[in-house]
Amino acid sequence: MRKLFSASLTLAACASALAQTPLPDEQAAAASRILEHIRVLSSDDFEGRAPGTPGEDKSVAYLQQQFKALGLAPGNPDGTYIQDVPMVGAVSTTTASLEVGGKVLSPAWINDYVAVTRREASVVDVRDSEMVFVGYGVVAPEYGWDDFKGVDVKGKTVVMLINDPPVPDPKDPSKLDEKMFKGKAMTYYGRWTYKYEEASEKGAAACIIIHETGPAGYPFAVVSGSWGRENFDLQSTDGNAGRVAVEGWFTLDFAKSVLAAAGYDFDTLKAAAVKPDFRPVDLKAKASFTVKPTIRRLASRNVIAKLEGTDPKLRDQFVIYSAHWDHLGRNPKLKGDQIYNGAADNASGVAGLLEIARSFSLLPASERPRRTVLFLAVTGEEQGLLGSRYYAQHPLYPLTSTLADLNIDGMALAGPSRTVEVVGYGNSTLDDLAADVVKKQGRRLLPEADPEKGHFYRSDHFEFAKVGVPAFYTNAGLEIIGRPEGYGRQRRDEYVANDYHKVTDEIKPWWDLRGAALDASLLFQMGETLATDPAAWPEWKAGCEFKGRRDAAMAAMR
Repeated sequence: MRKLFSASLTLAACASALAQTPLPDEQAAAASRILEHIRVLSSDDFEGRAPGTPGEDKSVAYLQQQFKALGLAPGNPDGTYIQDVPMVGAVSTTTASLEVGGKVLSPAWINDYVAVTRREASVVDVRDSEMVFVGYGVVAPEYGWDDFKGVDVKGKTVVMLINDPPVPDPKDPSKLDEKMFKGKAMTYYGRWTYKYEEASEKGAAACIIIHETGPAGYPFAVVSGSWGRENFDLQSTDGNAGRVAVEGWFTLDFAKSVLAAAGYDFDTLKAAAVKPDFRPVDLKAKASFTVKPTIRRLASRNVIAKLEGTDPKLRDQFVIYSAHWDHLGRNPKLKGDQIYNGAADNASGVAGLLEIARSFSLLPASERPRRTVLFLAVTGEEQGLLGSRYYAQHPLYPLTSTLADLNIDGMALAGPSRTVEVVGYGNSTLDDLAADVVKKQGRRLLPEADPEKGHFYRSDHFEFAKVGVPAFYTNAGLEIIGRPEGYGRQRRDEYVANDYHKVTDEIKPWWDLRGAALDASLLFQMGETLATDPAAWPEWKAGCEFKGRRDAAMAAMR
């Protein structure tokens, strides 16, 4: 197997000739295996792989079958491949009305808004709640920023913008101030999860985010497609009573109409919200929501396998590969195709995980890694990183003994690229390790091309980062070998616009999984080095927001 990857690295070093040169048989076989895994997992028979459905049963069974066939041991210390993840599923039936400017507005479900409750209750009522526009809904002391300015929003409906405040550079207003919210890159303050958390902390009755495709990174159809069906959360002792009662989104057009009825212009308010002296705006309006959730409790499942390390002193240290097996299931309300197959998202990532696991399993006994390698396929990523969050809160192996999480959320589908993008570039020394491997491949390591979309906070590695474990996550490179300039960007943009979280996320005729095979080799090489080199111990770099958490955890261990 080492020869296989050596051959692929040598080939990749001749990048200019790759498009014309036949691939080695083994690398072509790797691309074929990846495609076959995708074909199975994204088939209609798996019904979109939603938690708590027959699609979950088939996905979990397939993963266990594959891990067993590779000779990998059960990853749970209880002797199974399963970690139960207790969840609550809820289908919310919601009605809403707004009293604004002497009018009563009744927004249309899906077309104008979506709103749900995360609380375990038979009905959630918010009546005549005063509406307050709170800018971006951000409280960030390190930036001297507070969108609430001490205004009491308890029991009120807070309306806010998506993403971070795009603060202009005082020296050049055409650019963003790099000292404020990382400039163009999205911080966690820009994520919808943060905004609902802050609204909950402030005691708001409802929190409504105004959707905009550019700042959100996806169209409203993605929101409605995800939120307009069964939603999941982890079970909690208080039934999520501490969460804001109603969480929702307005379309941009409907939000503009609400603000206009209140006597305000959307663009004017948005411009005011990027200034640190912004103060909440009382919209002189009232909102009412009635949410009737149909609730069920279930045990979803993470699937985990392991290759135990050979060194008695190091085998109790761990390298994790993660990928989420779940997608959005099926929507019987749709006409025609009802199944969200999730071929790219994330059948391709799971296929990459299985290919990497295969590579480790084929290593000769004398070349097996000293540390233990874990292969973790998590549930509930599409519902808010639930499976990885549960593992981070209930780890099967000590997090202080976990070197890194190498996460896979989608593989390169447009062909081999001259570049590899790192999401969250510069955060940890894992970038340096990746740069060494990529250089040997004859390629370049780059920061992600779309940092404003907040991908670092949108996949499972983030839950590991939050508890201090160094995390690594890549995007496919855009400089596709043998293709015209702009081809990679074209394919990425097409996917986001046409297929992301839609029933059209299926295997495409143009897919070229040579790129997936090449990127799998990169991740394999990284994990092999981490698991084999006694001196390898990744660290967050100075200034990274997660460094203090890792340092504190390691200090406590000593």
